Amino acid sequence: MSSAEPANHPEARPDGGSLLRSVGRMRSLNTFIIAAVLFVLFTVLSPHNYFATFDNLVIFLSTEAEFAIIAIAVGVLMIAGEFDLSVGSVLALCSLVFVRLLGAGVNAVLALLVSVAAGMAVGFLNGIITVKAQIPSFITTLGGLLLWRGVTLFWSGGQQQGVEGEKIPGLYGVLEGAKIGFVPIPFVWLVGITLVILFFLHYHKIGNWVYATGDNKLAAKAMGINTDRIKIGSFMLVGAAVGFVSVMQTFRASLFSARAGDGLELSAVAAAVIGGTALTGGIGSIAGVFWGAMSISLIENGLVMLRIPYWWTFTVFGGIIILSVIVSKLIEGRRAARA
Repeated sequence: MSSAEPANHPEARPDGGSLLRSVGRMRSLNTFIIAAVLFVLFTVLSPHNYFATFDNLVIFLSTEAEFAIIAIAVGVLMIAGEFDLSVGSVLALCSLVFVRLLGAGVNAVLALLVSVAAGMAVGFLNGIITVKAQIPSFITTLGGLLLWRGVTLFWSGGQQQGVEGEKIPGLYGVLEGAKIGFVPIPFVWLVGITLVILFFLHYHKIGNWVYATGDNKLAAKAMGINTDRIKIGSFMLVGAAVGFVSVMQTFRASLFSARAGDGLELSAVAAAVIGGTALTGGIGSIAGVFWGAMSISLIENGLVMLRIPYWWTFTVFGGIIILSVIVSKLIEGRRAARA
């Protein structure tokens, strides 16, 4: 990959003074405010304020962490100008890989690494098809959504399989079972992964390449950036996140289910869009996606606490995506008018 670097690209440099960078910070702050308001709202409205109890918060932080890790990776891919609609199906596939390897007597850590590698391999395949065959990633990964779900159902026979994480105390404790104080270990993983990705995206030249690729691929190529490698690498990042989370989720649920991850792809896109990531690429921030994922998880958990039927979450998420896109277009329109 060329070492060429787009100069002063918006949002790629934390000290940039551009209007676009300011808009990105503003939208991240707005998303944080939305998450805070949702937390207060559900706390007040839930019966006996159960939403804010210790037990519910521990559960919330564990499940939110799993979702947010994937959403942040999806956000990076969207900043690079691509989509991945196959993440839910790949999560189920990687979970099955992990469970089958454990059943075959493979070391648990090695099984985890193979599951992550399986996710990365699918990401690599998605990237190659998208950039080399020049097929829109929406189509590539929509096909992958159906393909990998079908493979998982065929391989598993549609049957669930139990997993006793307590019999693997080392890996289980590191990924799911332990707590630091009252904070569950999955949330610690989320914070660590978020900080690493934030550093590379906002404080490293790799982040410049990602933003430039998503903003204007032809201009990025003219600057010597290997845009194909950036896109493929972003797809592989999503695959690695999905493979890692698949093991965390398997431990938490204590079983493999062929239907794991249903709807995950749309929720991840919703989190990124709420956090200010543009559907057209080149705009977004890790902080925004983090708080966007937090908002999605708060809505999902809060509706359960209010005893509202789960299917209403799809209605809410759909409305949020549409509203967020409208707001995004208005902001981009104003930015273009000022430019």
